[in-house]
Amino acid sequence: MTTPKRPIQSLCCFGEVMIELINGRDGNIALGVAGDTYNTAVYIKRLLAATEVTVSYCTALGTDPYSDIIRSALTEYDLDTSCVETRSDKIPGLYAVDTDDAGERSFTYWRSDAAARTMFQSPCEISLDRLAKFDLIYVSGISMAILPTAVRAQLIDFIAQFRANGGTVAYDSNYRPRLWEDQATAQQINTRMWQLADIALPSIDDEMALFGDTSESAVLDRLRGCGVCAGALKRGAEGPRDLAGQSVAQALETVDTVIDSTAAGDSFNAGYLAAYVQGHSPQVQMETGHNLAAKVITHRGAIIPA
Repeated sequence: MTTPKRPIQSLCCFGEVMIELINGRDGNIALGVAGDTYNTAVYIKRLLAATEVTVSYCTALGTDPYSDIIRSALTEYDLDTSCVETRSDKIPGLYAVDTDDAGERSFTYWRSDAAARTMFQSPCEISLDRLAKFDLIYVSGISMAILPTAVRAQLIDFIAQFRANGGTVAYDSNYRPRLWEDQATAQQINTRMWQLADIALPSIDDEMALFGDTSESAVLDRLRGCGVCAGALKRGAEGPRDLAGQSVAQALETVDTVIDSTAAGDSFNAGYLAAYVQGHSPQVQMETGHNLAAKVITHRGAIIPA
């Protein structure tokens, strides 16, 4: 028997947070801290700063100077760090961002031995049970992809029980082919996660690339077949589509020049989830997400000035 959903007074985003190198047009490199679920956590916290909702981040870091930089960033953005694991023999992942003249970005990663890949594995202080205290958990396909097969299975079992106990689960497939063993595994895991998601936040491009859907209607039909009944399909400049009522968002801001599309989807998710937590309608949820993303893509880097 499933317990009715409880009010959301605390939420946790979990996954990998990395050192970000931004390759500037002037040849200089800027150092930052970023990662898909981390970006979402930062923006959610900004949007909910005036509320009493606790925003936590769950990951694993090392004891090196760059892990300390990440810890400082978590503290600076006032994220709860009670679910950050420490691995003395590991370091954070690293990635570089290059953007073209249209603001479209490309990434180069160094993350194969990152501490975040050891989450929820013995010996650990932060077990999956520690996440049971939250009211909402946000997960991404990247969070799933970096974990070993056995840990993924344990995480999926935990999420199913978390939902049954009244917790809310939000998911974005955020498909990155190089992180997965193969496409079939990615399809299997993501299908299961869509079945478990209370709030689905897919991007049409990711879904078509992963599942081979040839149209938006095919994406929507497949998601409905998984039981998805709430959330939004991100469609870039066209604006999001509500996955419950199939309506499209109104009152959307437009962008004349995209500077950097990094964190566009992450910030949309933050805006959507923050509005959801505050009890706003699906239309407001979509508008908040889209308009935040529209602002983010006019700046360089994943985290823009407050």
